[in-house]
Amino acid sequence: MYDFGARLRELREAKKLTQTQVAKRLNLHKSSIYGYENNIRIPSVEVLSQLALFYRVTTDYLLGHDNRHIIYVDGLTERQLEIVNLLLLEFKQGKGRT
Repeated sequence: MYDFGARLRELREAKKLTQTQVAKRLNLHKSSIYGYENNIRIPSVEVLSQLALFYRVTTDYLLGHDNRHIIYVDGLTERQLEIVNLLLLEFKQGKGRT
């Protein structure tokens, strides 16, 4: 069974942040973050969107509809994007195995 709170907690811990730090950065109360992570509270659509942007994931990922990871490439040059795409293609084709 999917656990929204556990996913949020994992994302927060991966960034080595406390609930208080996340709450401050998102202009929320620590009790709200606690409630979301413990499945006591459900975030509004606005807060869900803020959480997705903050953790650099999609809202579908937060909601358990999609387990794919995303890579943000904002600010990369065209050449850098080409290199990233080539690397991804290599990995998908299994050529990146050691």
